[in-house]
Amino acid sequence: MTAPAIRTPDRKVEVAWFSALCSDDYEFLGVPDGRLRSSYEHCGDIVRKADALGYQNILLPSGWIAGQDALSFAAAMAPQVKQINLLVALRMGEVWPPMLARALATVDHIAKGRMCINIISSDLPGMKESNEDRYERSSEIIQILQKLWTTDGPLEWKGRYYNFSLPNCEPAKPYQQNGGPLLYFGGISPLAQELCAKHCDVFLMWPETEDRLAETMRGMSEKAAAHHRKIDFGLRIHMIVRETEKKARAAADRLISKLDLSKGQEIKDRSQDSKSLGVLRQDELRAKAGGSLYIEDHLWSGVGLARSGCGSALVGDPDQIAAKLNRYIDMGMRAFVLSGYPHEDECELFAKYVLPQLNTVRLNELQARLVPNPATPLTTAERR
Repeated sequence: MTAPAIRTPDRKVEVAWFSALCSDDYEFLGVPDGRLRSSYEHCGDIVRKADALGYQNILLPSGWIAGQDALSFAAAMAPQVKQINLLVALRMGEVWPPMLARALATVDHIAKGRMCINIISSDLPGMKESNEDRYERSSEIIQILQKLWTTDGPLEWKGRYYNFSLPNCEPAKPYQQNGGPLLYFGGISPLAQELCAKHCDVFLMWPETEDRLAETMRGMSEKAAAHHRKIDFGLRIHMIVRETEKKARAAADRLISKLDLSKGQEIKDRSQDSKSLGVLRQDELRAKAGGSLYIEDHLWSGVGLARSGCGSALVGDPDQIAAKLNRYIDMGMRAFVLSGYPHEDECELFAKYVLPQLNTVRLNELQARLVPNPATPLTTAERR
């Protein structure tokens, strides 16, 4: 079986956790709990915990629901953490691109280069568009951002969605990262995959059978090669790790023990991507798993009963979870974006039992994006 061509050949992996900015934290799935609401305080506790425990990155999701705006929240968190990167989910089209670039440059400045971006191309709140329109607009915005990040002097842009002429690009420069922040992206439609292959750095996949994951990775590496590029691969997945497999399976059963399926569907339908091809594929996998909800060994699809998007978790003891993750790493994956319920508790458990077994790295450092002590208009460069 041909291995995918990847950007990072070193057998190292970036391990990210997840902060529940969009009302996605539960002790019992689908049962709202006031202790776990998406307040600034609670979401901040998750970020600070992941930072202290040594995770290299943390996903800050985006959604039209009571909670925290990802970019605003990242700006608040950046001065409070010591070493963790902030993976900020951004829905393309919500903000005028030059001002979006300026806001990103500000957060990257505050974070001292510890910021990366999760590109989202789903519908904007209150709008319904064709896939072609959404992905074409996303492609145009990504190209604008990259031009602003790398252009010295003026920039004139004439596109389908945006037209502007800027006297200079200095306000948008993320001086602390060569070429700007790394771009993470996920999606299984042909348009989504082409967008990532052409413009992005890390292709994030949702839980699948190993053979399907390998097939997707080979296909995506070929698409990227057609644009004379290489990308890295990552997996977005939930975790349920306990001292023994029996205890882990019991924790999985407990998580859905109070779930009303109609309430679960209502929660799923709130999401703007609830009818995407990726979500439908997660539903299909769960249906094939039958009553056990296990898609394959240790891969449990119960989370998708009340969650749109990533719908499965790895369930097992520390050695079983580490072995499964190492299989993924051997396939060529170089990033994991993990979560669990409740998020802060599971963050601690994974850090205790599994994280020390992995050879970890920050991808933006490994790829020489990070600029130490840069001379910028906001640090030591001549002020004009």
